[in-house]
Amino acid sequence: MNIPILSIVVPCYNEEEVLPETVHQLSLVLSGLIQDKLVSADSNILFVDDGSRDKTWELIERFHQSNPYVTGLKLARNAGHQAALLAGLMQAKAYADCVVSIDADLQDDVDAIREFVVKFHEGYDIVYGVRQSRQTDTAFKRMTAQGFYKLMTRMGVKIHYNHADFRLMSRRTLEEMEKFQEVNLFLRGIVPLLGFPSTKVYYDRKERFAGESKYPLKKMLAFAFDGITSFSVTPIRFVTLMGFILFALSLVAALYALIGKLLGATVTGWTSLIVSVWFIGGVQLLALGLIGEYIGKIYKEVKRRPLYVIEKEVLTDALRLTAADRRPASAGAR
Repeated sequence: MNIPILSIVVPCYNEEEVLPETVHQLSLVLSGLIQDKLVSADSNILFVDDGSRDKTWELIERFHQSNPYVTGLKLARNAGHQAALLAGLMQAKAYADCVVSIDADLQDDVDAIREFVVKFHEGYDIVYGVRQSRQTDTAFKRMTAQGFYKLMTRMGVKIHYNHADFRLMSRRTLEEMEKFQEVNLFLRGIVPLLGFPSTKVYYDRKERFAGESKYPLKKMLAFAFDGITSFSVTPIRFVTLMGFILFALSLVAALYALIGKLLGATVTGWTSLIVSVWFIGGVQLLALGLIGEYIGKIYKEVKRRPLYVIEKEVLTDALRLTAADRRPASAGAR
């Protein structure tokens, strides 16, 4: 039986504080898998520097010289977490049989990677890392996260509850995912669309080892909104439904005013009129803004600009040779 090559893809943005510990822990996991012959000795850890402003890339290059597992990819600018992750996945696809994606902050349990690989050997192409609970989150974070997953489900988006971007994907799933030429990336929604055999591994999420979160509330809300508008037209349909409801209410109001007129009752006060005008105006602006969001996404899609630009890369000679051998079978770079 062929021993698969594993690549662990780690997007990084200003992670110099946590990177040494990340390299240490992931190297221990990888060496253990190699020793147990679950993965090939040609397996590696691929760090993707997403245009960091600190010494993240310098550390990656330094670890590449001293650690046989460490490889790196440097993007020319900050392309965002999802684009950086995609860059790493597409790079690793050229030489790896399976790829695990994990964030650099060590909040995801690195020991779960072994279970991922075991499931891969059992025949699963996609293994989702799913949090068992959210006890480590603040009450606000827990409430908003649960609300996000429920909202996405109600909007018709197929997404796994309490799953972020900690997962294993086989090479053939990555080759199929490459065909999804979307500029508005939401990988958590794209991966379930592939339809290959999948399973889940549950784990407990830890506190961030060092540094600060790169996803403050503003970015989290923007990410959630992008996910909803990239995979669902339900908001547009909701605006249409709201229009019908308001139209029906206006007919009721008109009938009420007409009856009052016929009965000789007087309607006083401009407050109700002003409130109605502001309400209708607000709804119209909301509807226009929502439609504009969809048009903006169409605008981005039709331009077909590349999601990322690779400035530098550091790979081992063995991986370069493997990639060269496999390139004809996986041609068609994004």
